[in-house]
Amino acid sequence: PEGTTVKAADAGTVAAVTEDTSGSAIVVLRHEANLLTVYTNLGEAGVGKGDTVTRGQAIGKVGAGSPSFLHFEVRRGLDPLDPEDFLP
Repeated sequence: PEGTTVKAADAGTVAAVTEDTSGSAIVVLRHEANLLTVYTNLGEAGVGKGDTVTRGQAIGKVGAGSPSFLHFEVRRGLDPLDPEDFLP
C-alpha cells in the first residue's frame, strides 16, 4: 500500500536517484557481481546518489496509485534477470 517502507534487497551503493515522467522517484542500487536492483513508483526516496546501504535498510516509501504498487527489477548490467533467482 501507499506509504509502505521499501527496503534494499541487499547491501550496495546508490547508483542513481531520479524521477519518471509522472514524478515518481526511482532508486537504483549497485551490488556485487555487477548486479543492479531498481525500485520505481516511490512516493519519496530516502537515500541519495553515492550512499552506502545495508540489506533491509529503508530506501523510500511506496507511492500513490490505483492500485498502489512497487515496481522492482534485478539487472546484470542492462540485462533484466528473474528476481526470484535472488530473493528467498
